[in-house]
Amino acid sequence: MVGQSVRGELEERLLDLGNFIQEQRRRTHLSVRRLADLSGISNPYLSQIERGLRKPSADILQQLAKALSISAETLYVRAGILDAASQPPSGVVEAIRADLDLGEDQKASLIQIYESLRVTAANAGPSAESKPAVSRNRRPASKVV
Repeated sequence: MVGQSVRGELEERLLDLGNFIQEQRRRTHLSVRRLADLSGISNPYLSQIERGLRKPSADILQQLAKALSISAETLYVRAGILDAASQPPSGVVEAIRADLDLGEDQKASLIQIYESLRVTAANAGPSAESKPAVSRNRRPASKVV
């Protein structure tokens, strides 16, 4: 019984991931073939991912995210590689999506930038903000008398 419920959860997660990728592909007006080309994977393999028949690796998800101009973390959470609970809730993404003055491409770009900044900040740790800025190869200005 436990094995069946785990298998069912995995199948549901893969179907959700595939549907999400397909939705993002359609949102960006890409064909399956074009997204496969952009992400460097085969057309049949992408089709199987979209139908929930294959579990893509983190590398494949990263390639798809780049081709779709979305964050890889979004796909990692959907695939079960990252825990959604480890990602703190933020109203920033919802605010970007709700903005009526921005087009879909602009919203996607802002969300991608915001999420990449959050990942960078999380990887840098708390001491990153307290470090002084370092300027390289700068000479002090010479005084003209």
